[in-house]
Amino acid sequence: MEKIHGMFDQFPELSEEAKGAFANELELLQVERGELLEQEGRVCNHLYFVKDGSARSFYTKDNKDVTVSFTLEGEFATAMYSFISRQPSYENIEAMEKSTIAKISKEALLRLFEQHVSLERTYRLILEQYYIMLEEQLIFAKFKSAMERYLDLMENRPKIIHKASVGQIASYLDMSIETLSRIRGKI
Repeated sequence: MEKIHGMFDQFPELSEEAKGAFANELELLQVERGELLEQEGRVCNHLYFVKDGSARSFYTKDNKDVTVSFTLEGEFATAMYSFISRQPSYENIEAMEKSTIAKISKEALLRLFEQHVSLERTYRLILEQYYIMLEEQLIFAKFKSAMERYLDLMENRPKIIHKASVGQIASYLDMSIETLSRIRGKI
């Protein structure tokens, strides 16, 4: 259980037995900056937890990286569409720095759901958090100005500003690097 300390802090209703069963199915990875956890065109078979470090999800369009999301320490990540649908992924997940990542396979997760109903509920809560993050990102892009998007990122996820490159942040916020630089100059 030591290796996943903190993973279940946000889910206090889980029994120690369920936590232990989950921990026994995890594989701990040490990954280097730029290393891909998932790659576009392949079916995503794992749910990841960032124990230490950070990652980003992105896809490539017109030979440019388009950042979809960032995953920081203590958060879960996967190529959700592929993980659920079993279709090839359109996104990549890469480590943004040297990171410690725990992963569990889809098959192991499904087995655990049958043995521990509380884990299935926890997974639903993780999916809800993922959905909320995606909807917020959609709202950012459609209804907030570039300045509002950057200020919101500064307020709600300031670690991203210190971990991601300017290009990755600009892509995530759906603006050019020049626009981001102008905004930063005004703050």
